[in-house]
Amino acid sequence: FEFMSTIGSFAFSNLPMMFAMAIPLGLARQDKGVAAFSGFVGFIMASMTANFFLKATGTLATPENMKAAGQAMVYGIQSVDVGVLGGVIIGVIVYKIHDKYCEIKLPDALAFFGGSRFVPIATAVVVGVVGIVIPLIWPFFNGIIIKIGELIGKAGVFGPLVFGAGEGILRPFGLHHILVAMIRFTSAGGEAVVNGETVYGALSIFYKEFANGVLDPNVTRFLSQGKMPSYLFGLPAVALAIYHTARPENRKKIKGLLASGVVACMVGGITEPLEFIFLFLSPVLYLFHCIMVGLGFMTMGILKVAIGNTDGNIIDFIVFGVLQGFRTKWYLVIPVGIVWFIIYYVVFKYAIVKFDLKTPGREVITDESNVKLGGYDAERLLKALGGKENIVSLDNCITRLRLVLNDTSIINEEEIKATGAIAVVKLDASNLQVIIGPQVHVVKNKLDKLIK
Repeated sequence: FEFMSTIGSFAFSNLPMMFAMAIPLGLARQDKGVAAFSGFVGFIMASMTANFFLKATGTLATPENMKAAGQAMVYGIQSVDVGVLGGVIIGVIVYKIHDKYCEIKLPDALAFFGGSRFVPIATAVVVGVVGIVIPLIWPFFNGIIIKIGELIGKAGVFGPLVFGAGEGILRPFGLHHILVAMIRFTSAGGEAVVNGETVYGALSIFYKEFANGVLDPNVTRFLSQGKMPSYLFGLPAVALAIYHTARPENRKKIKGLLASGVVACMVGGITEPLEFIFLFLSPVLYLFHCIMVGLGFMTMGILKVAIGNTDGNIIDFIVFGVLQGFRTKWYLVIPVGIVWFIIYYVVFKYAIVKFDLKTPGREVITDESNVKLGGYDAERLLKALGGKENIVSLDNCITRLRLVLNDTSIINEEEIKATGAIAVVKLDASNLQVIIGPQVHVVKNKLDKLIK
């Protein structure tokens, strides 16, 4: 277990750097390797130039005063402790540089440094200047984080409710990662001294304490336990309500879609396949769901349950709950979950029937319609997206295809859904997201093959 902990701690020990590299890697449309490398260059350059400023102004703290001065050793460089948020900011800056200069054309004498090679050069210059400014502006950003933490702390039992509901409300826009990262990895999620080391963020504190055999419900109230009433009980109840309200002749056809959504939710902690079934049909129901998730966080906190980690799935329940013994109070999740199951089922079944919501299976599905629910007809999907000529770039995250198109107005949304997609989200005139579910990588690979 110590060996596993050593390996697992890699990510959490290097999160700022990983964000600085992963954001340009994920957002870049081409030359992704260069984008990630430039993120590394940018992060190190920011630390080096911040170090230069601190030395030049005589504000470089002594080793024993580094924490109090907001400084830290970053890969051997004493710099401003920007944490995860700093890594995110640098990652976004590097992505913008990559997007602007990855195809730059220089005079023939300098042609070798043109194109993608210019990106890390430009990154070193631009982020170098940013690094000079960081020591001046960072106290302001750090103050905002501290204020958010104080507000959540003053909210008492309602703090987890605000966090849980807020994460759900932000998820359709893809902005929930900001709130989650802030609570998990910055002082907004708490501060603790573990073995003489000051640790920030609910998740970081949990892992440090967990390694020392400590389980603190005041730390876990923002973590996995809060999701469990809705993820393990509530959303499966939604799937059952959708199944029971479908036309009898269609139930067999939608069973696979709903079952895969329930498995993704309960085992993987991935809720989008089920949430996006009703999000666009009834935003009010989605808001109800977000509030219920928030109430789950609040209830688990009030009951002093102490189950940590991130996903709220059955694996977290067993590994971080049951296997840690009764001190986690894992057994309280079950009665609360049963109450959540009943509430979700009754509310959703009533709303679907009362307002005639066209959830899967309530529409007429004929054999001639060739609907491949869960089948992902890639050729038909490519045609519905406007053909390969309309696709500028194609990528995916955990559940979504992320596309840049020449023109989003020519796509056929109904046809896209008929190929097995759950929903379509137009971000602007060229950026499109297609919600697929946990099998999105399979669809992406099929489309890649067809395009090439």
